[in-house]
Amino acid sequence: MTQSPARRVAAYIGCAGSSIPREVADSFPGPGSHLERYARVLGCAEINTSFYRPHQPATYARWAASVPADFRFSVKTPRTITHDAQLRDVDALLDRFHAEAGTLGAKLGCVLVQLPPKLAFDAGVAGAFIETMHARFHCMLALEARHPDWFGAEATRLLTALSVTRVIADPAKGQPGEHVPTTQEIYTRLHGSPRIYYSAYSPDYLAQLSRDVATHQAAGRQVWCIFDNTASGAATANALAVQRAIAPAAAPAVQSTPP
Repeated sequence: MTQSPARRVAAYIGCAGSSIPREVADSFPGPGSHLERYARVLGCAEINTSFYRPHQPATYARWAASVPADFRFSVKTPRTITHDAQLRDVDALLDRFHAEAGTLGAKLGCVLVQLPPKLAFDAGVAGAFIETMHARFHCMLALEARHPDWFGAEATRLLTALSVTRVIADPAKGQPGEHVPTTQEIYTRLHGSPRIYYSAYSPDYLAQLSRDVATHQAAGRQVWCIFDNTASGAATANALAVQRAIAPAAAPAVQSTPP
């Protein structure tokens, strides 16, 4: 199918979840569920609930059927794999996760792996885990590590060799210096600052972010920009602002005050 002319394939702007706060509801007109309305305006959503609990394959299939052909989901790897098992001996857990999330089909654009702050880099464990992930999921693999060891030269070489995209997180945790990319793709997670999960980003910050996204697009890089500052509803308005800046026809203007 041809892509929607209102969206650029190389940039996916969205939120952790597909909720529509009342303050921006007018920007998501039309009938349907929250997901259906959300997906007519924004190009992606990150499924975070999979980190906490499994979803039935039929649930993922229903979500896939609810969105346009060019919409993409990123799915967060379950904590049973990343935090409890700490990436070791997880074949059975990964089989289950793949059987569930894999029913998204072509609309599964990325699998996100977020590691606990105490999990240090171990090349053998990391390499084996990544290989098992790639054997099951044939999409982008993004990793958000939060222990300093994962930002060292050895980890960078491994992630680069195995085509794993190092997440750009704001605020950054565990990263001792400047971001060092490991693939051509970009995956940014914006948690809110200064108050994590709550704070909205300033217009100046969003304007610069939009320029950065456009620059990456122009260079032919796939870009994911996920707002995770959802606790106060700021994520959706922030995502709309960036989407509007890079593709004006795709996102209606958001009014900060009633007309």
